[in-house]
Amino acid sequence: MDPRPLLIPSLLDDHFPLLRRALASERWEPVLLEAGPGLADRGLRYLHSELCYPAILVAGQVLSALDSGRYDPARCGVLIGQAGDECRGSCLIRLLRRALDRAGYAQVALVSLNVRGIDREDGLPLRPAMVGDALALLRDQTRPFEAVPGAAEALWQTWVDRLSAEEAPAPAAAVERCREMAASFRALETVERRVEKVAVVGELYTKNCRLGNWDLKQYLAAEHCRVAVGGLTWQALYYMDSHALKGPAAQRALYRAAGRWAAGIQRDMVAVLRKAGFETLPPFDQLKREAAPYAPLNVTVADGWLIAAEAAAWAKLGYRKILCVQPFACLPGHVFGKGQYAALQRKLPQARLVSVDYDASTGEGTVLSRVRMLLDEVLP
Repeated sequence: MDPRPLLIPSLLDDHFPLLRRALASERWEPVLLEAGPGLADRGLRYLHSELCYPAILVAGQVLSALDSGRYDPARCGVLIGQAGDECRGSCLIRLLRRALDRAGYAQVALVSLNVRGIDREDGLPLRPAMVGDALALLRDQTRPFEAVPGAAEALWQTWVDRLSAEEAPAPAAAVERCREMAASFRALETVERRVEKVAVVGELYTKNCRLGNWDLKQYLAAEHCRVAVGGLTWQALYYMDSHALKGPAAQRALYRAAGRWAAGIQRDMVAVLRKAGFETLPPFDQLKREAAPYAPLNVTVADGWLIAAEAAAWAKLGYRKILCVQPFACLPGHVFGKGQYAALQRKLPQARLVSVDYDASTGEGTVLSRVRMLLDEVLP
């Protein structure tokens, strides 16, 4: 029997194309859903307006795809990512089940993608994620200087097509792939331009999903900005590091071992990128050490101390303008993310932090005015 379509709502735009092969199986054929008009309004028909904005968008994407008639509800499934812990989105799979039932799609299967079992072989596929981090960084840091508009994006797509057709590389091969990618981006024709360096920190979905941040990176690129966003690898290592402090002894040991393994590959890839002339966050262990003056390292709820760590590290690299993005109604994000911005600004006087909330009821002008407030400010 042919594999059934597995609908995957937007989340990690720079990674899911590479993870598609890892998510495929004899039963499922992954289908990455696209953005479209009116998704939030469609989601709000079935979910309460006080739920987090990502949950509303996910529901809107899934219902829009099913309503299109392109997929047989009796043969398709929906992949729902769940972080677990304090994230309100952890209950999304139950809420979406109710929404699908009410919309007449009770036969659609829901499949959970969770990182509870993360280790070297299963759970989140870390090696493709690391390559995805490198590839996105190379594109974003080359794009402001490309001589031919769209060249960096086209090269990124070429590498995505090539890598997504391959098996997940072994660690040594992943590092070698990183070296090849860096060389190819360095070979693109570029011109000297004056650009503004802007970093984006904050909640995982909003940082990494065009749908969730209203195409923020494209907007900044059009404004001649060199954009820096922390990669999924750092997020995964943060998760493993924080969970090495929780739960049964065997589980803690598993997270420590997985973290050491992944951190070793990350250090090699960071070294390759820096040698090629690109800027990256420090390797995770160094990032954590340097975060101590900026946030309590025992604050591991939601994105916790990682937000402060990324902001401080990017500021040190010259990204003095920092956008702190959060989705509306992410309660842990607002308390443990947005709640630290004022103190973080006092500790980073050389930088300017601006908080931006994304919400179904917020107009585009409101959001862009806050982004423009940061871009137009002249820092001493």
